[in-house]
Amino acid sequence: MADVVIAGGGRSGLGAFLGGLSGLEMTALAGQVAAGVLARDGVAPGAVDHMVFTTTVPSDRDSLFAARVVGIRAGLPEEAGALGVVRACASGLQAILSAAQQVATGHSRLAMAGGGESYSRAPHSVVGLRGGLPRGGQMMEDMLDWAYRCPFSQEYMGETAENLAEDFGHQRAAMDEWGAMSQARALAAQQSGFLARQIVPVKVPVKGGEAVFDTDECIRRDATPEKLASLRPVFRQGGVVTAGNASTVNDAAAFVLVGERAAVEAQGLAPRARIIDWHVVGVPPRIMGHGPVPAIGQLLARNGLGVGDIDVFEINEAFAAVNIHAERELGIPRDLHNPYGGGISLGHPPGVTGVRMALNAMQHLEDTGGRRAVLSMCLGAGQGMAMLIERA
Repeated sequence: MADVVIAGGGRSGLGAFLGGLSGLEMTALAGQVAAGVLARDGVAPGAVDHMVFTTTVPSDRDSLFAARVVGIRAGLPEEAGALGVVRACASGLQAILSAAQQVATGHSRLAMAGGGESYSRAPHSVVGLRGGLPRGGQMMEDMLDWAYRCPFSQEYMGETAENLAEDFGHQRAAMDEWGAMSQARALAAQQSGFLARQIVPVKVPVKGGEAVFDTDECIRRDATPEKLASLRPVFRQGGVVTAGNASTVNDAAAFVLVGERAAVEAQGLAPRARIIDWHVVGVPPRIMGHGPVPAIGQLLARNGLGVGDIDVFEINEAFAAVNIHAERELGIPRDLHNPYGGGISLGHPPGVTGVRMALNAMQHLEDTGGRRAVLSMCLGAGQGMAMLIERA
């Protein structure tokens, strides 16, 4: 993929569950962000020939056609193609990869890759209603609940984090320390303006008119290890996973441009990064949080690199257990690991996280003069994915 580059990009602020973005349909949110990215980067929508898009929980009537709908809302020409992809928590990263693969094989010159989620608007379902149900009350099931359960054991994903902690001896205090650190790092990144550089303001409906949403909503100023230690376990009596060391539920959208170097430069954009390689592994679903360890380890080995050759690691932070596990097993230095916060502090909408992490990593490399970054995440149902990028 020597001539395939990532350029431009931006995201909405990450909205809290039932928070400031909940009044927007997902495709309306994503369409605004995509159009805003193109406008801010000075890219003519007609130059984009493909929209690669992901959403993991269909939340509105048009969500099943989201890639096409978002492309049209963003101003892409009707002749542009659209592709929807899903790879659980790595869906945003997969959107970038799928766009890059289309460019590398000559099927696209300049694509948008991104994702959007509106978990606040996830619908409920009455299973079996179409075929006729017997008399009596019927269960209405929460489709968001489906997204947070292992499809094999029906455990909540938080329970798989409990399994990881139990199997590998990770302690509650270490998780709370990580949770507090994530909040502090995200707050510092917000106050310094680092995060604001990524954010595309969007208009949201409010009583009496419209408001502008342009801030990450879930960062907490009052998180300390001591306060987090007072929280009760959520998933298991006597457990270690709490609301303070687990990721939040969110609404958001994010995009980057992926294209041939010549096509990117023709739009007046400077290439920001190249995709060097990626790796996907399967792991036991009951400890899905183990996924980043073999994914990163095998990716680095295949490229003749070690942890010391990487300038920054972005790991999704679905649970603190995932990150302290990867850190310990791989020897990742803490100062190079999620330096701007992660899923616990900023939020973890699965279709958006991979793109958000790419934006973080590219900014970090640009600001520090670094060369390489690794983006990785655990995936519900038992996978790990990792991508190696290099500053262009």
